[in-house]
Amino acid sequence: MPRDSTTEPGGGTSTLDRELEELLNGEQIDDGDHDRFAHYVQKEKIVESAVTGKPVRALCGKVWVPGRDPQKFPICPDCKKIYDTLRD
Repeated sequence: MPRDSTTEPGGGTSTLDRELEELLNGEQIDDGDHDRFAHYVQKEKIVESAVTGKPVRALCGKVWVPGRDPQKFPICPDCKKIYDTLRD
């Protein structure tokens, strides 16, 4: 089977695009308020995203690729509310 010109040995951009599409299951990466808030995400998902570049999903449902220091932003009020209910 001929290789796509964008596919490189060991996986290339086509493979990454397919994996990202499967990961999101048709959801859009959010360009909204993730820039204004720090969101709650499972720690292992943050590590995985840092290594692979795959997007993460916050408790509030936001999907994005983290890349900023969350300590510089206020906590997302929706994530905080959900987190507090989970702790009870």
